Amino acid sequence: MPLPPPADRELMHTRDIKLQGFRRADGQMDVEAHLTDTKGFDFSNPDRGAISSGVPLHEMWVRMTINDHLDITACEAITDHGPYANCGGGAASFAKLVGLRIKSGFLKAANERVGGVLGCTHLREMLQQIGTVALQTIWPVESRRDAAALEAAKARGENPVSKTDGTEGMINSCFAYAADGENVRKRWPHRYTGNQAIAETPAVG
Repeated sequence: MPLPPPADRELMHTRDIKLQGFRRADGQMDVEAHLTDTKGFDFSNPDRGAISSGVPLHEMWVRMTINDHLDITACEAITDHGPYANCGGGAASFAKLVGLRIKSGFLKAANERVGGVLGCTHLREMLQQIGTVALQTIWPVESRRDAAALEAAKARGENPVSKTDGTEGMINSCFAYAADGENVRKRWPHRYTGNQAIAETPAVG
């Protein structure tokens, strides 16, 4: 459902961010992020002179490579457009993120390496979303791997148990996944806290 019709207005600024997660042939994963900032009017910039409406004031890219433990094994950043000629200098420091793991405290640790004058504000702003997309990328990879392992074990006549019930990091992470809410009751009744009588029913796939 779209938002209600807006009041009369003039477009002043547009920020577009696109993120994609890829599974690589070598088993690692890439997360790529692309950011652009444009204005809805022509304006003048001290370094670049006249910048037309729709021409990027900022345009930046990040490619982060992670392994299946969410360790960063490579990271490169590029600034195609910035308000100043030397804006691209902040991109090189993002290689210093190699060795960090995407987990609780990741943004704080990243800021110690690329914060302030060590990096670029707008590249840094994408790190939170890159972390989210990394998790969204690794989840189906792990699910497929787990499913394949279960099928292989069944083929050997074993009675395997899945390593995960799919709730890691999800229960109480948002309104929809409240432990006492309807979605958890239906999908993971063994984790449901709203009605303890129902909570004892077995989990469903």
